[in-house]
Amino acid sequence: MLACELLPMLVLLPVAGVLADRFPPQRVVLAADLLRGAAQIAIGAELLCGLIRVPDLAVLAAVTGAAIAFGTPAVRTLVAATVDADQRLRLNSRLDVATGLAQTAGPATAGGMMLMLGPGWSSLLTGALFIGSATTLGGLHTRRATRPTDGGHARFRAQLREGWTETRRHRWFLTNVLGHGVWHLAAGFLLTLGPLIAVRSMGGDGAWVLVAQLGTVGMLVGAFAAGRMPMRRPLVGVAVGAAVYALPMAAFGLGMALPWAASAYFLAMFGLGVLSPLWETAIQRRIPQEVLGRVGSFDTLISFAARPLGLAVAVPVATLLGTSTPLLAGAVLVAAANLAVLLLPEAWEHPEPVTARSDARREPVAAAGQGHSEAGSRTADGR
Repeated sequence: MLACELLPMLVLLPVAGVLADRFPPQRVVLAADLLRGAAQIAIGAELLCGLIRVPDLAVLAAVTGAAIAFGTPAVRTLVAATVDADQRLRLNSRLDVATGLAQTAGPATAGGMMLMLGPGWSSLLTGALFIGSATTLGGLHTRRATRPTDGGHARFRAQLREGWTETRRHRWFLTNVLGHGVWHLAAGFLLTLGPLIAVRSMGGDGAWVLVAQLGTVGMLVGAFAAGRMPMRRPLVGVAVGAAVYALPMAAFGLGMALPWAASAYFLAMFGLGVLSPLWETAIQRRIPQEVLGRVGSFDTLISFAARPLGLAVAVPVATLLGTSTPLLAGAVLVAAANLAVLLLPEAWEHPEPVTARSDARREPVAAAGQGHSEAGSRTADGR
């Protein structure tokens, strides 16, 4: 079931990026949430009828995955189309706090709904929530952005190639995305092996519960603080925030005591809480709005693919090498891959917002072996 949801997300994300740039983002979000709501209502109806047919549920899971793929790039574009550049960091910070609270409360709420209402009515209520989200976001007014007017398969393929070409033009973006892919992969290892180590050598099940809860608190505090930090070099904050994830990997790999491991995980999640709104704001600021969906879809694709891969291979690798070796190796790779961004001149710049392709084309393209600077880096970014 999980695979049926994940595969459409991975396959359709580049296509979804094109649609996010081709159509008004609020309409794409509207359609995606309505589709998710319809899938959840269909699941609820089938369960209430006493049917548990795996093929039906697998198809509905695939529909849900497709809707997630189409909705994800459009949300980033929607923020850029509705909020002024100097307010985006504060908004992205609030969105991350709300998301973190929802992810924390979600499992407990779902468990309570299952006990009180049963799975069928719970799915129907979930579908209603998606429909409420669709009608809310779908009614937002956005600024007009330059969008292609001619359709057809040839034009679609050209837009897809254009998105990849735009992606490759930004070294800072590709380097960060690869670094984020490494820590997503490493997170799959830590989230698989960490609980095992905690249960075996840190005091039992309660030890991992403590670690996870501190991590949740750290992420929320970091996301809340990100919108209030005087961050004049946001890409530096992104790089450091991702690299800090090496701390808990090293702590669990070295078999440190519970207080040290829990503190390391708190710091790591605090760093990720700071990273997320800074990264979203940097993308929205540096990438022209008319290609933002396509460029951002490649970032999401790497994230969606790397984490499940880490979860899948963690146990086989640990069986061969033990639990310490992959965690320590992952710590080194996470730190190196993300701090490598600091070697780029672009990481130390804070360019003016780029909202039109004409602005983006003024950005010098790096020659072989040479650096390049982003246009308009002489002023602060208002964060």
